Amino acid sequence: LGAPEGEILGTKGNLAGTYGILGREEEALGLNREVYYGFLKLSGKEHEQTLTAALNLADSLRIMQRFKEAKTLLRKTTPVARRVLGESNDLTLKLRNIYALALCNDGDATLNDLREALTTLEDAVRTARRLLGSTHPTTRMTEENLRHARAALSKNNY
Repeated sequence: LGAPEGEILGTKGNLAGTYGILGREEEALGLNREVYYGFLKLSGKEHEQTLTAALNLADSLRIMQRFKEAKTLLRKTTPVARRVLGESNDLTLKLRNIYALALCNDGDATLNDLREALTTLEDAVRTARRLLGSTHPTTRMTEENLRHARAALSKNNY
């Protein structure tokens, strides 16, 4: 109906989030993929909307246990977020969290993958505590993910 493309993509992103809440993960994944590639074409890889869409797509991929694809996406987008938004940005920290979870949760994770996840989260926890404080939701999520990574390392007898 003539709405700007960015608004349409934003609405589709909201719908994808709703599908995810309802457990309709396959539909959420499809929409998140569409939104990410739409913003990539519309705004470029360095735009915050594109990076947010990448986060949502990567999380959908992680939830659907498509770890290889999630890691590939995050290896491309996280360095861009770190450069454009900075190490201390909440979105950058969330991208690093999802990357570490994808490393830990992959059934084919190697010792190096688990160590990289642990190192990533230890650094992210320090950054989050320093910049956001110990009670911030991102800090708490990162601390929980760090506990998960340590448990995965321990479980695999590394």
